[in-house]
Amino acid sequence: MSTTQDHSRSSLGGLALAALGVVYGDIGTSPLYAFKEAFHGSHALAVSEASVLATLSAFFWAMMLIISLKYVWIVLKFDNDGEGGVLALTALAHRRAAKAPRLAALVIAAGVFAAALFYGDAIITPAISVLSAVEGLAVAAPQFERLVEPITIGILVSLFLIQKHGTSRVGALFGPITLIWFAALAVLGLHSIVQTPQVLAALNPVHALAFATEHPRAAFLLLSAVFLALTGGEALYADMGHFGAKAVRIAWYGLVCPALLINYFGQGALVLRDPSAVENPFYLLAPDWFVFPLIGLATAATVIASQATISGAYSMTLQASRLGYLPRVRILHTSDRERGQIYIPSVNWLMLVSVVLLVLEFRSSNALAAAYGIAVSGTMIITTVLTVFVTLSVHGRFRLPMLAGLGLFALLECAFFGSNLTKIAAGGWFPMVLGAFIFIALTTWKDGSALVARQRRKIDVPMDGFVRGPHPEVPRVAGTAVYLTSDTSVVPSALFHNLKHYKVMHEQTVFLHVINEEIPYVADADRLHLTPLAPDIYQLDVHFGFREEPDLPGALEGVGRFGLVLEPMLTTYFVARSVIVDGPGALPRWRCALFSWMTRQAEGAATYFRLPANQVVELGTQVML
Repeated sequence: MSTTQDHSRSSLGGLALAALGVVYGDIGTSPLYAFKEAFHGSHALAVSEASVLATLSAFFWAMMLIISLKYVWIVLKFDNDGEGGVLALTALAHRRAAKAPRLAALVIAAGVFAAALFYGDAIITPAISVLSAVEGLAVAAPQFERLVEPITIGILVSLFLIQKHGTSRVGALFGPITLIWFAALAVLGLHSIVQTPQVLAALNPVHALAFATEHPRAAFLLLSAVFLALTGGEALYADMGHFGAKAVRIAWYGLVCPALLINYFGQGALVLRDPSAVENPFYLLAPDWFVFPLIGLATAATVIASQATISGAYSMTLQASRLGYLPRVRILHTSDRERGQIYIPSVNWLMLVSVVLLVLEFRSSNALAAAYGIAVSGTMIITTVLTVFVTLSVHGRFRLPMLAGLGLFALLECAFFGSNLTKIAAGGWFPMVLGAFIFIALTTWKDGSALVARQRRKIDVPMDGFVRGPHPEVPRVAGTAVYLTSDTSVVPSALFHNLKHYKVMHEQTVFLHVINEEIPYVADADRLHLTPLAPDIYQLDVHFGFREEPDLPGALEGVGRFGLVLEPMLTTYFVARSVIVDGPGALPRWRCALFSWMTRQAEGAATYFRLPANQVVELGTQVML
């Protein structure tokens, strides 16, 4: 075997190990609460051999169909230049629907709503994961039960406080710790299965089907608990860009899937031997001497799972901002080497407040489980629908079988969604309300931004007339003026007001237009495009992918190949800031107020594009909506 092959296998193994913590942190902590939930709450099943085997059978086949087949095998094939996630899939589907405006609008609306639901999942995951881990204290020592909530809140607050320092140092431990976690899951489950091997009969789907036939209502309600074992499915797709589909598949089929199923079956075997163990079958799997170490390991695993969802929320916010659904936000980079390690203060503090309020309101993992499934099942359905749309637009001999499989997945996911809807009153309302609010905010920003651009076009001077007309009467001053513009068909308002009030132009004028592409990354060769408009007047298009961080000074270093010289000390950047004024416009007053508030929260263009502070002139304009 060659050295190159050895290195390739070593790198792939390292990626698979790293993927354990980031990609599988969420679904990897599901054994803490998923199986237990089937026998708790208002829709709890009575503990019997038939109900335990039916539950395990449903768990097994749901994981095989939805995770192993749909996500790991099929959906990972639908990447957007290597990137995954519902927004990346939405951008891919939108490109395929570009010739049908109404269909494209529906695709965008579906994708944006799925992104909104993702935030609900990102807030609930840290709360339910850490809470379910710390609840082990009540199993080990009942006198510690009153400390569960304070300890949980302390861990969560600490987790959010360290975000600004980055995770590069502790991130190296994520993979090994999660590896130990999955190994512990498998060993504990296997030890229990050996004692009660008849539990393996649940591998036969007949147990689940027979239970559904005899008790259709109970089986339908059971689906909401079964779905808790699938809640990390979207993370597989969202994080594929970090590790690649192959490493994600190796980690799932080689370790994660077997360890999870062995542990679920071990919990079932325990309950068959001792029905009272249903109170907390996960921790009761462990011998007494191992309970406290297991609590520590479980807490570490849930912190890692929470870190993955927090990082996912940062990435989702960054992508939404790049695609024009959120205003510019302050983004800090926590690593000098890894561009993907970012910290968004506004998102961090909003999530911290929300997570702490969730713990204080619901107070137990059982109560939070009712709120967990709706957001994720809704996102899964939208992912399936978008995947169907993309599949319809391509040709190949496997298209029809794939469509048939996606149709089956859609039916199953609709059943899961319907079952989770029965828990709206018990807490399922939270992700729905949160998702609706975020969806309104995302679409309001997109619509408001379009209206602002439309209003500007009414008062701005057409670019064609400006560049064709001679300007001998306008005095020229030394240096280069770079005007940021979002619409290349009109003169930037900053230049318009500059001429109106100061009646001068610079020797060299550049209209700089930033284009956010619907692909993750743009090659350096395609970054810049320069168009001469008139003597010493240019239009410069700068392209960024939706996963990239827009650094204009860095991008402009390559402009020399076009023959354009930008002396740093003789270049001034002019940016405009809009002030929204309520008026008889197309937006309702409440949406106008929301858009105005979001505008005030937006990070300034100078900071967002990393423009040097001592070379920026900002001009404010009022826009009536």
